[in-house]
Parts: sequence; C-alpha cells; structure tokens
Amino acid sequence: MPRITKEDKARNRQNIVDQAGRMFRTRGIDGAGIADLMNAAGMTHGGFYNHFASKDALAVEVCNAFFADSLGHLAQETEKGPEASGSPLARVLEGYLSAQHRDDPSGGCPSASLAVDSWRQSDEVQAVYAKGVEGYLTGFAAELTREAIAEGRDLTPAQAREQAVRMLSEMVGAMVLARAVNRVEPALSDEILGASRDHLVASASGDASR
Repeated sequence: MPRITKEDKARNRQNIVDQAGRMFRTRGIDGAGIADLMNAAGMTHGGFYNHFASKDALAVEVCNAFFADSLGHLAQETEKGPEASGSPLARVLEGYLSAQHRDDPSGGCPSASLAVDSWRQSDEVQAVYAKGVEGYLTGFAAELTREAIAEGRDLTPAQAREQAVRMLSEMVGAMVLARAVNRVEPALSDEILGASRDHLVASASGDASR
C-alpha cells in the first residue's frame, strides 16, 4: 500500500474541512454526521480520527475558517474605499442582504447560517462564533467612524459601536427570517431582505430617514 505523504494528509484534512463547511452551513453542525462528512470527502468513516480528535474539534476549525474568510472579505471591501457602486459598508450590506446570498447558504456567511446552531454547541465552538461576531463589530465600527469623519459628521466610539451592533443584528436576523420563509412565501422573503437592505444602507450613510 502506498505511503501517504504529509502533503496528501494535509489535502485530505482540508477536504474534510471544506465538505464540513458546506454541510454545517446547510444542515447545521448537529445535522451533519461524521459518516456523511467522510463519504462526501471520499474517505472512510474511521479515517476521520486520523485528522481530528472529535467532531467538536472539526467544528472549531471549520468555524474559524468560516469567519476568517468572511472577515477577510469585509477587510478587502474597506481597503477599496468608496467606489461608484457605493461605500464599503453599502457594498457589504447589498451583498449580504441579497437573494443570491439567501439562496446559497452552503457558501454563505456563517453569521447567519450558524446563528441558531451556535448556542447548542460546546463553549469552544461558541467562543469561535463570538470572536467572529466581535470581528464584524470592530470592522463595522471602524468603517462607520471613517465614513462619518469623511462626511463631517460627529460619531463617538460608543455611538459607532452601538450602530455596529444594531447593523449586524438586523442583517443577520433579516437573513435568518428570509431563509426561513423563502420556499413557501418568496415574496415575503424578498420583502424582508429589501426593507432591511434599504434601511441599513441608509443608516450606514447617515441618512436614517431614508
């Protein structure tokens, strides 16, 4: 039998993480069994423990990868600065509260796909989720402050933090609700996304009356 190299083992491990990422988003962490994960990865059930001590350990690694990718996207948008398509926050909100994001939970942001799942998991998994939430709040608050300064508006750090909390809470809540009713009430789902998107984009630009 050919010997598995370190490179092969690393690829196999990443394959498990990738498959788990898709399943965790669509089925939830508890809804994705190890046997299903390994079958999707093209490996045997027993091979799982060559890479992870437990499913919980896999969940921690997957959630870390989720948020690293998602927060990386936020950082890329803020680095671009304002464009013809709008401010960085407006672009993030437009993309997040879109039908495309709603209809593709397997590749979507973990803030919504794991929002209901996180509280059922171990403290270690929940800590990763909390760290990801904090990353969003920090990034949002920093960008809200930058935009306020650019527009000559006063915004204290406490106000920026509070606005960031409200923004993240509404966008995640809207996505969870939109997905929850989409199959049977697609018009309602679109309405939820549209109303939240319009409100949040206006709020981010300092025009909450829009």
